[in-house]
Amino acid sequence: MDRFNKLFFGSKEGKATTCEIYAPVSGEIVSIEDVPDVVFSEKIVGDGVAIRPTDNRLVAPVDGVIGKIFETNHAFSMESKDGVELFVHFGIDTVELKGEGFTRIAQEGQEVKHGDTIIELDLAFLESKAKSVLTPVVISNMDEINTMDKKSGTVVAGESVVLVLNK
Repeated sequence: MDRFNKLFFGSKEGKATTCEIYAPVSGEIVSIEDVPDVVFSEKIVGDGVAIRPTDNRLVAPVDGVIGKIFETNHAFSMESKDGVELFVHFGIDTVELKGEGFTRIAQEGQEVKHGDTIIELDLAFLESKAKSVLTPVVISNMDEINTMDKKSGTVVAGESVVLVLNK
């Protein structure tokens, strides 16, 4: 109903919200345009950043509910409490590993806090097998986002903010 009202009646004055997206994995922020996959680099699935991981776990980047965890455990989607829909995808072509190197910790539909572990990784294995371990963090409902501030530098999973959104 909110989308319907927003579409036909516009957003309510003064209802802008700011949402911080935390790093889902420790590492170094990389521009989304540098991801070696056009689906991400051309922002087909949304805009955001990528992270070159240095850690063995993917965590929830926001407080919210897990939507889908791919059967191969290489990616998950979730929705924040303020309605931001996001997608975290470990590596490029990692679906071809058929789940090897990934251990699911959380479940679909589970309510989580930012920093809660979603998937554990065997990073050394994945670095040796994946086309790339760059991990895109993208906002999939960009049509509802007014501004996006992308951070840079080294980040710590669940502690460092990588994106600040105004909705």
